[in-house]
Amino acid sequence: MQFTTRPTLQGTLGMVSSTHWLASQSAMAVLEDGGNAFDAAVAGAFVLHVVEPHLNGPAGEVPILLAPAGGEVRVLCGQGVAPAGASVAHYRALGLDLVPGTGPLAAAVPGAFDAWMLLLRDHGTKTLADVLEYAVGYAEHGHAPVENVGATVETVRELFETEWTSSAEVYLPDGRAPHPGELLRNPALAATWKRLLAEVAGSGDRVAEIEAAREVWRSGFIAEALVRQSARPTGTLTAADLAGWSATYESPATYDWNGWTLCKAGPWSQGPVLLQQLALLPAELPAYGSADYLHLLIEGCKLAMADREAWYGDAAEVPLDELLSAEYNAARRALVGDKASYELRPGIPGGRAPRLSAHAHVVVTDEPGFSPMGAGEPTVAKNPASPVPGEPPVSPDGTTRGDTCHLDVVDRWGNMVAATPSGGWLQSNPVVPELGFPLGTRLQMTWLEEGLPNSLTPGRRPRTTLTPSIALRDGVPVMAFGTPGGDQQDQWQLHFFLAVALRPPVRGGLDLQGAIDAPNWHNDSFPGSFYPRGMRPGSVTVESRTGADVVEELRRRGHHVTVGDPWSEGRLCAVARDPRTGILSAAANPRGMQGYAVGR
Repeated sequence: MQFTTRPTLQGTLGMVSSTHWLASQSAMAVLEDGGNAFDAAVAGAFVLHVVEPHLNGPAGEVPILLAPAGGEVRVLCGQGVAPAGASVAHYRALGLDLVPGTGPLAAAVPGAFDAWMLLLRDHGTKTLADVLEYAVGYAEHGHAPVENVGATVETVRELFETEWTSSAEVYLPDGRAPHPGELLRNPALAATWKRLLAEVAGSGDRVAEIEAAREVWRSGFIAEALVRQSARPTGTLTAADLAGWSATYESPATYDWNGWTLCKAGPWSQGPVLLQQLALLPAELPAYGSADYLHLLIEGCKLAMADREAWYGDAAEVPLDELLSAEYNAARRALVGDKASYELRPGIPGGRAPRLSAHAHVVVTDEPGFSPMGAGEPTVAKNPASPVPGEPPVSPDGTTRGDTCHLDVVDRWGNMVAATPSGGWLQSNPVVPELGFPLGTRLQMTWLEEGLPNSLTPGRRPRTTLTPSIALRDGVPVMAFGTPGGDQQDQWQLHFFLAVALRPPVRGGLDLQGAIDAPNWHNDSFPGSFYPRGMRPGSVTVESRTGADVVEELRRRGHHVTVGDPWSEGRLCAVARDPRTGILSAAANPRGMQGYAVGR
């Protein structure tokens, strides 16, 4: 019997897995109260805004994959677009060659709130007050913060004290950063949600109240405060941008592999990278966990990520059918040799020549704040000599680091949801004084060059790294999963999925916890999605639990291997349902000491 850090939970009423125990338990409380998976996901998501403010916020973004019982898998896109005034010409005129990693210039139209409202309206059963009560309670009365909240605040202390004083009011009360074992409150955020609930009360039935809340966000007091904040001093977000955008449903991108069907958001996200990595696998795989196995996955990832850079985005048509075709991947598979590649090699789907950003070949060896240990989404502010007026550097070395959350839920009826909320970090923009949360910075993922699939384009989505997953077995949804981690997300998810698919079951079900616990890895041999967008050709980071013989063989093949801490790669969550028996299961990542699965 394989020993894991925790058991894979099993039950029949409901299962939740998320990156914070309070979000997991709040979502579970909704299931216990008769709510479905979609009600629970919304409640858990708003708690994540409170307890992981360094990882996500209401003005951030979220892609949501949902599988209603007996229905089709859908993508709910909560990724906002570039404002009408956010053009390449405008940013170039400011003297920029990259979108800054922080500040109002990096803010897209906020997308998360409206996506959660649509999920609740169309698929939930609870009222807005029902699902917000947990977040309001933790914001008003306090919660015990995890260590990284205070650690993040310390990295931007000087900025908060001198420039972003509205952030200091929330995160440096009495001059002290949030500390484990002490209560952290956000009364401004609690007041925002309570005012919202008061304004929509009496609007009609449950659906009418949710619609009224969407209008308050888009054109009421929340919209007014967001626009005022964007104008301090250089942002492009306007009232028209907020009023004119809403979250949307779309079909997922899919790929069939060995009886499984993987569902992802489309190529406005990083999601199809996981599908391309599966398409690149040969019919026979080397032994799981061997040097041959890791080499194959690493080299396939490089090819898929090169295609991401050349072809993915919302500003041009993406040839996804060709990128996933058998003929295309047979030719690409032949590029994987015995040695590590140091080249960025996008393909030519349909005979079309790839075009990369001029910045895409910048090799970074000494990026401030870089951690090879899978730290997640680096967001680096501009240099202290930024030409943008009125925007201070974030820290003495111009560096902050953000990341992401994840949430999965499955209920007794078979409804399933996977979501990866991010953006709107406390370190990304000043807290909006009237609201208690900041704007996001997702525009930093676009290029300031015309004609690329991911060029900064008004009304188009920046390509996001956020990439939740739903897996079907023989056409039936059986598993929802995902992870924080920026560019690492679909690397870690590939390793997890193959561990589930290739290894024996546990107690008659999928070995979710064993797959999450398995030693993981990532590479940075492609342009990063976050400022300053550099890459490290040939780099691979593995956990020290990886066998010494495997590390030695990878190095012999030319990989620049960094051996990280034993529990440093991957922060996966997962839930599953066995359609034969109705048994539900869940597992969560032990790395970081805060992810938890709950259920019964």
